[in-house]
Amino acid sequence: MPEDDSRAGLLGRRWQAGARPVDLKRQVIERWPARWPVQPFREPAWARQEPTYADCSPALIEAAVKRAGARPSGNWFVFAAAREIRADRPFGVRVGGRELVAWRGPDGALLVGPGACPHLGAPLEQARVHCGELVCRWHGLRVGAGRPGWTALPSHDDGVLAWVRLDRIGGEPPTERPIVPVRPAGTTVDAVATLTGTCEPEDVVANRLDPWHGAWFHPYSFARLRVLSAPQGVDVAEADDRFVVEVTFRLAGKIGVPVVAEFTCPGPRTVLMTIVDGEGTGSVVETHATPLGPGPDGRPRTAVIEATIAASDRPGFAKAAGLAPVLRPLMRRAAERLWRDDLAYAERRYALREERR
Repeated sequence: MPEDDSRAGLLGRRWQAGARPVDLKRQVIERWPARWPVQPFREPAWARQEPTYADCSPALIEAAVKRAGARPSGNWFVFAAAREIRADRPFGVRVGGRELVAWRGPDGALLVGPGACPHLGAPLEQARVHCGELVCRWHGLRVGAGRPGWTALPSHDDGVLAWVRLDRIGGEPPTERPIVPVRPAGTTVDAVATLTGTCEPEDVVANRLDPWHGAWFHPYSFARLRVLSAPQGVDVAEADDRFVVEVTFRLAGKIGVPVVAEFTCPGPRTVLMTIVDGEGTGSVVETHATPLGPGPDGRPRTAVIEATIAASDRPGFAKAAGLAPVLRPLMRRAAERLWRDDLAYAERRYALREERR
């Protein structure tokens, strides 16, 4: 009978031979097929990890944030997941302190404009949608494209996220379309998570451009994280302005998916993580930091709108994509867990900066 090369068979033989548990783990890791996307791994105890503070230079991160802030945006802001904007009810939001309302017309096209009724300022997010127009609940005024007193704003639906162009807030030369990061082609599964923090967009970008904190601050998600390269200096060529990271995404215990990922900033408020090697090559995580305006306490609020777009060339992925309605909530919760921690990081950065002013 052929020898059983499965993980269970290996454990059974070692157990019968009286091997210690630590030896069993070592043998499993050594015999685990390298072609499998999920791999067992070894890691030291949390406090015995290799410290990363020496490599994580504050000046390096600040320089990367400044380079990102100097990139053009065309005055475009991400304000919601595309799926959140529906044809049967309005969606209200604030961007840069400006009240907006969004919905879809009869043809499914995205419509965005001022969120206050032009009659007496009623909130249009409470309006009703009828025949593709908003009907104000205060006095029945109809609002829509071409209606007097209300002008639609330039908007864009990229299939995952909804954008609006605000020229008075952006203050840049406007562009016809936003700069949408490069996304994987073919079959994908996407999910969007949205959280709000008391900070400014630059604090969210700075957090995302600090890959060194991953295994320390998020040990439940990341292990064996190593920064392979980072941009050095202030004047960095566009092709070199990226962080390249080797990391294992933890699934459970000491089982995870090892990948190589790079972080870039295609715009002033966007950080793009792309898997460049390993399982899911081409998959991306887009992190958009959108200023909402001041909160009741006068301090700024920023929305983190993060789109995870997963892809794989494995034959079974197309079938898995058919379960997207089930997978999306799981993907969204994973992102929200990370950002609950990272927003505390970003809020702390903002608070310390305000104290020094």
